[in-house]
Amino acid sequence: MKKAPFIVLLVLTFLAEALACYFMLTRIKDIKTDPVKVNECMYSITENFGDTSKYNDQLDYVVIDNGGNILYKTKEGLSESINEAIQTRGLIIDLKVDGEVKGKVIFDYNIGVQMAEFKQNIIAVFIIVGVLQTAIIIFWYIYIKRSMITPFTKLSDFAARVAEGNLDMPLQMDRGHVFGAFTESFDLMRSELKKARIAEKKANDEKKEVIAKLSHDIKTPVASIKSTSEVGMAITKEERTREMFGVIDAKSDQIKTLVDNLFTSSVQDITEIEVNPGNQPSDVISGLIKNSDYLNRAGGFTVPLCDVYFDKLRLQQVFDNIFMNSYKYADTDMHVNASISGDYLVIRISDEGPGVKEEEIPLLKDKFRRGSNASDKDGAGLGLYLTDYFMEKMDGKIGLKNLEPGFEVAVYIRTV
Repeated sequence: MKKAPFIVLLVLTFLAEALACYFMLTRIKDIKTDPVKVNECMYSITENFGDTSKYNDQLDYVVIDNGGNILYKTKEGLSESINEAIQTRGLIIDLKVDGEVKGKVIFDYNIGVQMAEFKQNIIAVFIIVGVLQTAIIIFWYIYIKRSMITPFTKLSDFAARVAEGNLDMPLQMDRGHVFGAFTESFDLMRSELKKARIAEKKANDEKKEVIAKLSHDIKTPVASIKSTSEVGMAITKEERTREMFGVIDAKSDQIKTLVDNLFTSSVQDITEIEVNPGNQPSDVISGLIKNSDYLNRAGGFTVPLCDVYFDKLRLQQVFDNIFMNSYKYADTDMHVNASISGDYLVIRISDEGPGVKEEEIPLLKDKFRRGSNASDKDGAGLGLYLTDYFMEKMDGKIGLKNLEPGFEVAVYIRTV
């Protein structure tokens, strides 16, 4: 629907109003100046004078004799004397019968009554036309509001949401209004922006994840280099050799600090790290644990044979984090115990250190949270956070508890 029909309807109502007024004015004029009806009435009165039953009553009139007495009247309320007829501008005609004037016939043209009726008719016409015009305007407003104002408001709200970064809520399609085509274009824009933002986020996360992987993987060989240099310094007797081992040890610490900073800055902004678990035999796990225990503090252990569900890379990182924490905070002998419990292969890794405060244990899985015993140690508080994250992604979990003495981390790997 366009605006033209509304304009046409308004013009037609104005024309109807003007025509109604014109016809009412014409009708008043016709009543006052209709000589044919006057002559017909006069003829019937003259021919049938005295027999009022045969009088023609097309018009309203009063018949009076020469003395002013009323001989006949068509209805009450008419001018009944010449003076009244003059005041109401009535038509006064002599009544001649056989050439003799018998009285007067007063045709009543009460202008006041007629004008009152005319005003009432005019008011009625204006009310009817006004109601029609109001209805048309209301419908026009509803149409404009529905087809222009409301869609424009929706577009404005949609643009504001997009500007705020809310790209998930689609814009409702509606081709029945002026902005129908724009609606589809705007929603396509939202969809493309969302795809671009997802792609950008994925690319950034992948880049940061690569950095996190590399920095984390560098930690193990650096730690091995550091421990080897420490052993070398302890067993060598040559001063020059001891100095060289000292340089290696210092550079190892420097590399470790830089790697920790790089790892922390990359991991803290990653919203999701990719984990790809699958079914694998449990004998792989023994090698992962031994790779993490590069100081060989855990001694011997046996892993029950079964099929388990895990990502080899992520599980290696889980064990790396556990052993690194124990090396850093406990620095004691360690124990590994593996058993099957229900739907899980449980790997319990413990040390003989002081443990942590009981109230702090539930917080250790949070990002950047560390125990109060770690205040004098370097670290970012991400080890157990990532360990818990990886295990959840592999349908597993970890459990933390204090021992007497020591601290235990239980790794639950789902069996299949």
